[in-house]
Amino acid sequence: MLVRVDQMSQQPLSKQIAAQLRAGVTSGDIVAGERLPPAREFAAALGVNMHTVVRAYAALRDDGLLEMRQGRGARITATAGQSTVRLAELAREIVDVADTAGISRTELLRIIERI
Repeated sequence: MLVRVDQMSQQPLSKQIAAQLRAGVTSGDIVAGERLPPAREFAAALGVNMHTVVRAYAALRDDGLLEMRQGRGARITATAGQSTVRLAELAREIVDVADTAGISRTELLRIIERI
């Protein structure tokens, strides 16, 4: 899967990378069990700092999409369900929009609870 970053975007590079990898899982371009490149190699290929890729991988791990093991690398989890991926993607977009609009997490949760 081809991942590109836009240095001019206001969205952080790590979020751009994570979003594209999530989209790859959703579309089936990246499948369960697939190994992702080591952070250092991926960062070099993208022309970004290694810690940027590590942050993207950590976000995917926190969403339950990625399994990271010392010495074994990062793999897409076998349980990375399509609905979970889409829901996490939408939630992240909502949080980003709220942050941009200056809406606090507390207010965002109130809005969601009203729905």
